[in-house]
Amino acid sequence: MIRPLEGISVLAAEQMHALPHATQLMALMGATVLKVEPLEGEAGRHGRPTIHDTDGRATGSTFLRNNLAKQSIAIDLKRDEGRALFFELAGTVDVVAENFRPGAADKLGIGWAALSAIHPRLVYVSISGFGNRTDPPSPYRDRAAYAPIVEGMAGLYEYARDGDAPPRPASAGALGDTAPGLHALIGILAALRERDRTGSGLQVDVSMYDSMIAVADVVHPASLGVEPSRATQGIGILHAFRARDGWFTVEVVREPHFPGFAAAVGHPEWTRDPRLATRKGWSDCMETLIRPGVETWAAGLSKSEASAALAARGVAAGPVNTAADIAADPHVRARDFILETDTPEARVRIVGNPIAFRRAPGAGESHTSDKASESREVRASRAPLARGTPIEQDAATAEAPRWPRLGQHTDSILSQRLGLPPARIAALRAAGVVA
Repeated sequence: MIRPLEGISVLAAEQMHALPHATQLMALMGATVLKVEPLEGEAGRHGRPTIHDTDGRATGSTFLRNNLAKQSIAIDLKRDEGRALFFELAGTVDVVAENFRPGAADKLGIGWAALSAIHPRLVYVSISGFGNRTDPPSPYRDRAAYAPIVEGMAGLYEYARDGDAPPRPASAGALGDTAPGLHALIGILAALRERDRTGSGLQVDVSMYDSMIAVADVVHPASLGVEPSRATQGIGILHAFRARDGWFTVEVVREPHFPGFAAAVGHPEWTRDPRLATRKGWSDCMETLIRPGVETWAAGLSKSEASAALAARGVAAGPVNTAADIAADPHVRARDFILETDTPEARVRIVGNPIAFRRAPGAGESHTSDKASESREVRASRAPLARGTPIEQDAATAEAPRWPRLGQHTDSILSQRLGLPPARIAALRAAGVVA
């Protein structure tokens, strides 16, 4: 197994989706992620739907799908002793991450300014709705934000709006969380590279709103006179068509692609029809000519068969899949992309790491540059456990990563990273500082 982030460790005071998604990808690529939760568990554990975990605790879907391969330590950060533990743990890691509301970490005394003053090599990442910046601050800085809010603000819902019909919030899953999580991961990796180059850490500040503006791609087309609700009008064939068992999507937006499309659906004569000589003509004739022709052809085919026939002609096409279709898809199964974990109630499916790595032929795992080796030695001298492999992870767990139970690793983290004896940990637990 290739684990390019092995040796990197993260202390994450995180909840819900955006930041946990970023740190889960790091964990799946080999980083050690210490997830700090309140004693009652982070908010994602209390979402719906839920299953009962092996400890009998109800655990929400948001938590299940964003916390694979992590270690959970439960600390009350509202207590002085809890904040002191967090501060000490920050000295044993490469990255501290949080997605509190802006300013909350500073009020707790675990913000960038406080930690970087003591640990100048630390990379510190924050995700919030509108950013933590104060130079100048966003006018929305103190507002709460969830994925649908920033998706709508970024113009994403205009793409799916039909005429004067109201927009459909949450039309893109958790894109408003996933996109800032990915941008945070990019920022973390860039900051680690800068830390290796200069010896100094950086603060990485990610705004969910900024991320969605970048992803939605509304601003640039509008500057050229194309509003999002009309962005696909007249560009060609970008439609879904009905097959025997559902729908399939086709994109033909270049004239050289049209003959292959026409031949695939059994209408080669379309290439000689003057009404279909241009992209505008394709759009004008969509409902009167093209759709009836395509759907008559596809009526006896499954959506996968229709997509395959089009693909054989070089036409971009694919089935509109359900969750069951995705789980059974041969591409997904061949790449082991969906992880399955048994719980007392159900077999839970979770999407794994979409990033695949391959070594060059003949390359071994020991091939590292002198500079990279030196940076790891510096880390090791500063934090003896920064290179440690995940605690309580055996070979089977490495093959099938699982989410942690609440506080599952509290004792092992405090004893191995901070050197606390069992009696001290028991006293902290009795006092309600950890769980």
